Amino acid sequence: MKQIDVKDTVPVIRAYDVIVAGGGVAGVAAALSAARAGKQVLLLEKSTMLGGLATLGRINLFVPMCNGRGRQIITGMAEELLRLSIRYGYDTIPDEWQQGEPGEGAKTRYLTRFSAGIFALALTEQVVSEGVDLLFDCVASIPVMNGRRCEGVVVESKSGRTFYEAAMVIDTTGDADLLERAGVPVVQGNNFFTYSAAGVTLDSCRKAVASGRINDASVGFSGGRATLYGQHHPEGLRLFQGTTAEDVSDFLIRNQRQLLDRIKDDERFSRDILALPGMAQFRTTRCIQGDYTLKVADQYRHFDDSVGAICDFDQRDFLYEVPYRCLVHHDFDNLITAGRSAAAEGYAWDVLRVIPPAILTGQAAGLAAAQAIDAGRPVHAVA
Repeated sequence: MKQIDVKDTVPVIRAYDVIVAGGGVAGVAAALSAARAGKQVLLLEKSTMLGGLATLGRINLFVPMCNGRGRQIITGMAEELLRLSIRYGYDTIPDEWQQGEPGEGAKTRYLTRFSAGIFALALTEQVVSEGVDLLFDCVASIPVMNGRRCEGVVVESKSGRTFYEAAMVIDTTGDADLLERAGVPVVQGNNFFTYSAAGVTLDSCRKAVASGRINDASVGFSGGRATLYGQHHPEGLRLFQGTTAEDVSDFLIRNQRQLLDRIKDDERFSRDILALPGMAQFRTTRCIQGDYTLKVADQYRHFDDSVGAICDFDQRDFLYEVPYRCLVHHDFDNLITAGRSAAAEGYAWDVLRVIPPAILTGQAAGLAAAQAIDAGRPVHAVA
């Protein structure tokens, strides 16, 4: 490939204790956790709202935080952000969970849908009110490395190209973008053909009027309809990796054209699409090769460096502890990740990537970054 050498003098804007790249739920949790530990935190988000796939991506479901038998497994900041997601909007928490754990014999799981837009607004309010500096509409593009350490991050925004120094950098881009560019070894994922938009129909509006619940007005419109396990993935269509501009664009173009084809013949005044996903709805794009990789065989295994327990959203009684080593690589002293780019493989990656576990690992990453600063130690040496 032909190359050019671009030289640039970049202004240094400010130094922070912790820079968090990516404002999805993992990034929000990391930023809040580090700020609550007394650190100056900068949160960088490429879009115009916080929440990532949960809000911008229209995947507005807090998947189960229980074991499927009446016992809550995931708590902490995941519980806090679940409550924030429904503080100003609707919820669908089952009745038997409204007053806490129902205990053995529970017929439902602890989960809820939420208003994606209202949750995004609430996240901004929460982050800013706790003293986190927040930059929207910017891309954390280049980690500036000095041996084993990242000196800070080059940011592309309306202000041009700028540089922010950092003692610790947390990559919650969802794709390990910064860590991969820093040289951290990564693993590539694959994704099925899935695309879901939010809309309304006349029938759904009538249902909402009858029930008095605004969420009953919402219906999903699909492009690709592949399931988590690959059912309904178009025969002969390749899988998508989601880590090049061309791959992401091909995924979106195919899905958007298919979605339009599905609604073209509808009566024009019978339905509307209110929001397309503002980001590609990939499940697993890229994760790091951490100091430990979570595996399916690790279910029910205890780890001395566990940062918490997570549960499967699709099966009952299927639990994992998450080792801290999944978030770090020993060759990089001040880089850490959280969310779906934490080290995992196979179905364990699917369990680890969703909203509650992403928040759990984000909370752990933010606290670990703060503790590493206080101790003057590499972040991989904190446990």
